[in-house]
Amino acid sequence: MSLKDRITEDMKTAMRAKDSERLGAIRMLLAAVKQKEVDERVVVDDAMLIAIVDKLIKQRKDSIAQFTAAARLDLVEQEERELKVLQVYLPERLSTEAVQAEVQAIVAELGAGAKLGAADMGRVMGAVKAKLAGKADMGMVSAAVKQALAS
Repeated sequence: MSLKDRITEDMKTAMRAKDSERLGAIRMLLAAVKQKEVDERVVVDDAMLIAIVDKLIKQRKDSIAQFTAAARLDLVEQEERELKVLQVYLPERLSTEAVQAEVQAIVAELGAGAKLGAADMGRVMGAVKAKLAGKADMGMVSAAVKQALAS
């Protein structure tokens, strides 16, 4: 069963259970998927769907930070509930140590004898992103790349 099918089934389950909060978050996710399909005239596969979920999670985290700063705890709670629903659809994330090991391996592979500097961050991030997309938090990956290039 594809991830998109699983999300659709979860939406039906939430409808039957009359779970309006979960249903709202799932509908928001499916609307983002449909928007991507219409805008780019593609059929969203699991990798693209994970990228969409990652984007929505990042938006929720940013909103939580903004609402917390504005002392809007009611909106913080709403965003946190949506965040929990969205996180269910992400694959198992790599640990910090595993991310650092992958980054070190890619830096060594790209360096091929020459020491890479901070100017090579874009090239390294491109290679790391291609390999770890959907498997790790890109903020953690970016920090690991900066650390690897600084040493």
